[in-house]
Amino acid sequence: MNQKATPTLEKVVPEAEDFLPLLGTDHIELYCGNAKQSAYYYITAWGFKPVAYAGLETGNKETVSYVLKQDKITLVLTSPLNAGGPINDHINRHGDGVKAVALWVDNAEKSWNETTKRGAVSVFEPETRTDAHGSVVLSAIETYGDTIHVFVERKNYEGVFLPGYEAWNPSIPTQNVGLKYVDHMVGNVGWGEMNTWVDFYTRVMGFAQLISFDDKDISTEYTALMSKVMSNGNGRIKFPINEPAEGRKKSQIEEYIDFYQGAGVQHIAVATSNIIETVTELQARGIEFLRVPNTYYDTVLDRVGEIDEDLDPLRKLGILIDRDDEGYLLQIFTKPVVDRPTMFFEIIQRKGAKSFGKGNFKALFEAIEREQESRGTL
Repeated sequence: MNQKATPTLEKVVPEAEDFLPLLGTDHIELYCGNAKQSAYYYITAWGFKPVAYAGLETGNKETVSYVLKQDKITLVLTSPLNAGGPINDHINRHGDGVKAVALWVDNAEKSWNETTKRGAVSVFEPETRTDAHGSVVLSAIETYGDTIHVFVERKNYEGVFLPGYEAWNPSIPTQNVGLKYVDHMVGNVGWGEMNTWVDFYTRVMGFAQLISFDDKDISTEYTALMSKVMSNGNGRIKFPINEPAEGRKKSQIEEYIDFYQGAGVQHIAVATSNIIETVTELQARGIEFLRVPNTYYDTVLDRVGEIDEDLDPLRKLGILIDRDDEGYLLQIFTKPVVDRPTMFFEIIQRKGAKSFGKGNFKALFEAIEREQESRGTL
């Protein structure tokens, strides 16, 4: 699998030590109750291309995995083949969700050594996997909840994904929707745990804090949360960390923690170079998005200033707009894409902006509250 760096500016976070360093997001592995059907969903609705497969036919008697790719985004969907075991336990507790955020590195052994000597808990030590296409070195550490980081060193590998996988070319029509790369991934943690994980990413992985939001920034009449955005030095990996804050009713973070039964990845933000085309196609394929009131658009240009896009299609699709000192961004959020009100996706197009849509927080979280109210969980 050919890897290319995510197209972001180098050294956007000079405070970060970047001692690993991280080259980009290699892949995201989700544990699923039915990986085969989940793969069909991501292929037909989201435009991912089937790439690789591992299972009984490849000699794997324990798990089955489907690998999907769209530009620089790689998803791995994994299900157990037998009763019992850690994957069943994960699915029973959390439902479908992200297990591994795999990070592309130049040296997986060095990455494991550097992080474990700084206090990371090892999941597995560096191991080399080999087949006819070369070798890959993998290692892994724990992070929040049951989520792990896998370090992937693939400079000596020319295969379709990893050793143990074979090319997978089902007869399913595929058409991408213009998704480019993972912009950021957001983790939800429990009460009082945000700073613990901010310290983890600073101390253990050499990240620096890019920006922070407190309950005054992210609050509505009913709920509130706090968030800090951690980034590695080259800006290719950004992990906002959310925790609940006191409010009159149950916040979206509390709802997530309740249904996921612990900390985990809340949403995956994926970038596009034309959000109007991408969201139009996704909506046509049945993807449901959160909607803000139409009145949002009556004053949004007064707040963000002139933009290149016509406002009418943004209004029609429900796309939000925000601006920082370096430009503006366009963003929209799906409803949960799994049965529990846990994981969802963000579609984002950056027109220079490096921020995360602070100006949209109130309207967005009020939209989330309306969904919570419909579920009876507010």
